[in-house]
Amino acid sequence: MTRFDPRSIGATAALALLLTGCQKPPPAGWSGYVEGDYVLVAAPVAGTLTKLAVRCGQTVATGAALFTLDDVSARAANDEAQARVTAAQAQADNGRSGQRTPQLAVTQAQLAQAQAAAQRADTELQRQQQLVTQNFISRSRLDDAVTAARQAHDHVAELQAALRSGELPAARPEELKAAQANTEAAKQALAQAAWRAQQARQSAPAAGLVADTFFREGEYVPAGQPVLSLLPPERRKARFYVPEAELGGLRVGQAVSLGCDGCGAPIAARISYLSPQAEYTPPVIYSNAQRAKLVFLVEAVPAAADALRLQPGQPLDVRTGSALRAASAP
Repeated sequence: MTRFDPRSIGATAALALLLTGCQKPPPAGWSGYVEGDYVLVAAPVAGTLTKLAVRCGQTVATGAALFTLDDVSARAANDEAQARVTAAQAQADNGRSGQRTPQLAVTQAQLAQAQAAAQRADTELQRQQQLVTQNFISRSRLDDAVTAARQAHDHVAELQAALRSGELPAARPEELKAAQANTEAAKQALAQAAWRAQQARQSAPAAGLVADTFFREGEYVPAGQPVLSLLPPERRKARFYVPEAELGGLRVGQAVSLGCDGCGAPIAARISYLSPQAEYTPPVIYSNAQRAKLVFLVEAVPAAADALRLQPGQPLDVRTGSALRAASAP
């Protein structure tokens, strides 16, 4: 029968403690997850979705066509604005042009007739003056000739003034300014209508993955309502929570390493945000080792090429550069 030896148990415990002390502590790190800042693509105008050119999971380039809304009303408004511009421009041109050529020709013909009549009146006046000198007619006949000559010359002056007035703009300066203002307002309305018609067709503002679509073809889309969401590579980031005691060792721009299941080699990233406010440990955390009650949110952004290896919602192990060196040391 084997006897119980308390000394052997103590030696075993001491050996276990010695071996435990020789082991290196696990490197410092935090648990986090991948989050995406999605780009919600919407149209500032309302309409029926007539064409959805992309599908979920598709990668699109910058400027690629995404969707088209029914633009019947927008095109009608554009045509109406174009007609208003034409009408306002014609009104302004008419105010600047004065009388038309046929009207001016009539006035010029009347002026020529009046000038001829004035010449005849002058000739008759000279003849009456000679007859009065020779005492062949009375003085009253000469007065009648003088009056007729003066009236003929007044008629010439009247028609000359009418011709000059007809060559001037038909409208007064104030009326011309108003016509020009109406033309400019119509042009601005046309530009707005053209913009609304253009906004019915949306293209990709950046290259990325079509994460989700919210409408189907044939459905009515209110103005400003997102039709789909894009996830550009540079919009993927790591989010993790750091205990208050470890926050002082981090700074914006500091390098960290991201590890995830199936990602292969660690992904280099840099801290882009340190929350200025503390919060309680989130209820959903991908580690049972973190027990700090007060933590700070930290975000890190990888390079665009490496970001494609990360998927939103994916759990991450985040370590600093010093922790990686400690883990790799023999």
